Amino acid sequence: MLFAGKKIWIIGASSGIGMALAHQLAAQGALLALSARREAQLNALLQELGDNNYNQQNHITKKHLICPLDVAKADKIANAAGSIIAHFESLDSVIFLPAIYSTDEAEKKSLAHINQAIDINLRSVFYVLDAVLPQFEQQKSGQLILCSSVAGYKGLPNGQPYCATKAALLNLAESLKIDLEPKNIDVKVITPGFVKTELTDKNNFKMPMLITPVEAATHIIKGMGTKKFEIHFPKKFTLIMKLINLLPYGLYFALMRSIKKKMSNKA
Repeated sequence: MLFAGKKIWIIGASSGIGMALAHQLAAQGALLALSARREAQLNALLQELGDNNYNQQNHITKKHLICPLDVAKADKIANAAGSIIAHFESLDSVIFLPAIYSTDEAEKKSLAHINQAIDINLRSVFYVLDAVLPQFEQQKSGQLILCSSVAGYKGLPNGQPYCATKAALLNLAESLKIDLEPKNIDVKVITPGFVKTELTDKNNFKMPMLITPVEAATHIIKGMGTKKFEIHFPKKFTLIMKLINLLPYGLYFALMRSIKKKMSNKA
């Protein structure tokens, strides 16, 4: 199997896409480090992965381990990375998934929410880079996968600050791809459409072409083994969003005004 024996750190593994990825990668023989804020869910997931050598006190199994953390705290990420590298002695891939957003349709979001979104959706990625890139450079290989969104293609109605942070992640991944490729470090970006998770369960509108976390994880794992930079899905939806992204601003803003009006009428 392609991922047999691969040492993979999934950040944001306690539910949704991250949990589905953990199940599918473990089934293919990957050795997993699982991180999220919710320790109880991580413990439950670790037991679900089927290793009877699970030790709850030490958060490890014969194959896998958990490292509960708050991604907004640089020291927690650094400590987790150190523990993971010490446990595995190397690291093949890091998949970064955490994100928050508000369903509040008010044009003015609170500064508290904006700061939290920047901390979790964007600033934390720089903490991860600081923690894992030295290891990748030392071993002269590695894979970094960042989860952006089709919401990062273009500014959307009521989308701030979520759209801004996802656009920044897309830009960051592009830049890293250029700089790290000569060092044999593979950088990929995930740009999903709507996936049924705890995040999208907050939405009060019908989400087009909604897919399950299991379907999303299948797309991601398929993309991980290719040379492609962007892993986007479901294709029917993401290709529409890519076409919208190509519109000149006059047409784009006219379309967004129409969509915003429809959203307001439904509110």
